[in-house]
Amino acid sequence: MAQAHETRNHKKKPFLREHSLSLVTGSILALWIILYIHWNEHSHWGSFFGNAIADWTGVVVTVIATKYLYEKGSAESRRPPKGPLQPVRRLLRQHSLSVFLIITGLVWILVFKRMDPNSKWGEVVGNVVSEWTQLFGMVILTKKLVEQHSKESHRGR
Repeated sequence: MAQAHETRNHKKKPFLREHSLSLVTGSILALWIILYIHWNEHSHWGSFFGNAIADWTGVVVTVIATKYLYEKGSAESRRPPKGPLQPVRRLLRQHSLSVFLIITGLVWILVFKRMDPNSKWGEVVGNVVSEWTQLFGMVILTKKLVEQHSKESHRGR
């Protein structure tokens, strides 16, 4: 009976197929981190790897966070499931992407505040803080603003 149910509409897809974007972007981020660890941050390549860490951290967070979290009114976010919830829980679910970015952004800021901004990892963490503000800004901006010919801007409007 379980087999018939799976073959109808819910055929289980392979793990790698379901999570390939997360795995590949995470692997690219890991590569940048490994290269940065072994490179002189004052060289062109070292500087590039440090910037790439911040940029690809943003990509990984975007891929994974928009897969599991929600932002009401944002074209970049998936839609929260419907169902009765208490007002506070509903608000937190509808804005879980913003809440996640704010809390983790504050953590990044605290980490950065305790670091030497000119140190090898201080520059990277400073760039991650910048990336987080960009991500949060895009979530907020895509709630109301649209861009002509953008698929995301036409969704649900």
